Amino acid sequence: MKIGIISGSHRENAQSLKVARFVQQMLENGICDKTTLISLSGNPLPLWDQGVWEGAPEWQNLLPAMREDLASCDGFVVISPEWHGQVPAGLKNFFLLFGQNELGHKPAMIIAVSAGDGGAFPVAELRMSSYKNSRLCYIPEHVIVRHVEKVLNEKDADNDARSDGYYRERIEWSLKILAAYATGLDTVRKSGVTQTEKFKNGM
Repeated sequence: MKIGIISGSHRENAQSLKVARFVQQMLENGICDKTTLISLSGNPLPLWDQGVWEGAPEWQNLLPAMREDLASCDGFVVISPEWHGQVPAGLKNFFLLFGQNELGHKPAMIIAVSAGDGGAFPVAELRMSSYKNSRLCYIPEHVIVRHVEKVLNEKDADNDARSDGYYRERIEWSLKILAAYATGLDTVRKSGVTQTEKFKNGM
């Protein structure tokens, strides 16, 4: 089983990327066989334009390797900071560039990140708008990592002891549920019922 981790922050040295690396380490510690980490730090993906559909050379040089990597995943962890109550533009752009061929009928777990007491809005936004045409299947469980600078750090001295332990346990529990969904939805995809040329877009 391979799980893809998508770190949705544009910032260099982002807290979301810190969380993503923690998740990757936990997944590789017996939950799944293989992971891949895709970080949007530094905006590696240009904004979508018509050339994506028309096979423009600049897109042909950029997307195929990422498409292959994503398509080989059995599930995903989508990590998003809350910026002004929203998902970052780069993460929304990611869902314009990659669709059902890479993400379709695969489970995904949302982890929202907040420097303070926020973090709920990205969960609602991702569940509302990012699955329609991609057919990505968000599992019921999600995690909101609040006061992220005080948890999941490598040095114990940098962590709030009570909160850090809670998040580590909660994330591990949720990732195990994600892995179980990945096993189940693999059967759904292999059944052939999801394959269609007639209904390419969701309603």
